[in-house]
Amino acid sequence: MSFVNNSPGSGPDVVEAAAARLIRAAANRQPCAPVRDLIGSTDVGAAYAVQERLTSARLDGGAIMVGRKIGLTSPAVQAQLGVDRPDFGVLFADMQCSEEQVVAMDRLLQPKVEAEVAFVLDRDLDDGPLDIESVRRAVAYAAPALEIVDSRIAGWDITYGDTVADNASSGLFVIGGARRDLNEFRPVDVTMSMRIGGREVSTGAGSACLGDPLEALRWLARTAREFGDPLRAGQIILSGALGPMAPVVGGDHVIAEISGLGVVQARFAGGATPSRATRIYAGEAA
Repeated sequence: MSFVNNSPGSGPDVVEAAAARLIRAAANRQPCAPVRDLIGSTDVGAAYAVQERLTSARLDGGAIMVGRKIGLTSPAVQAQLGVDRPDFGVLFADMQCSEEQVVAMDRLLQPKVEAEVAFVLDRDLDDGPLDIESVRRAVAYAAPALEIVDSRIAGWDITYGDTVADNASSGLFVIGGARRDLNEFRPVDVTMSMRIGGREVSTGAGSACLGDPLEALRWLARTAREFGDPLRAGQIILSGALGPMAPVVGGDHVIAEISGLGVVQARFAGGATPSRATRIYAGEAA
């Protein structure tokens, strides 16, 4: 992946410094200060250059890329961060958890969870038109998904530049067992309810995801092609949240039901003490 950026303050030294800060935070399991002091809050090229550096480090270490995630698809979240566009991050094979396994809390720093539509592609999107219909035809099937988002930046004190640099605040993800052909349902029409411990914590709809999850996929396909790394057959694409995210702590059991797609769930290991940043975010006393 190659990102062209000629803006001031986004040279290789600051990109490397920002990447090193985020890599150190992940390795030490200690959230770090935002990286916007190095790359700015809105410098798209610099932010993706940092993400590319993190991706290269993971690939060099033997990680396998399996797809992408789309973030910032909600107008409310875009307004909160003062941006007018989504972002994307990279999914690696070791980020995927099955519904049967218990998610270890020591893999996470400040986790939150959100319900999404997962698309699995059966053809490349490297040439030709990228209208909704061509993107739709590239999808082998859709499935219900949970994205366990996380941030290496303390207290989720993020701007657009911070989250893009930090691989779009990626953590882990779970894909439910249901498989649906897009001839069976329309992603824009789905509704979602997510519960933690039996309590409803989030509701939403397909229209909350950039107007239509397929529109989010089309945006990603165009953006990935512009960046010289188009979407490929076999890749998993997480559409972006259908509703608000919710924080999770050890022992939580999350279930999301998405109409037309089915149910997806995740269990988090109990007994582990969440990081201080997680406890503060969840509303506990500092």
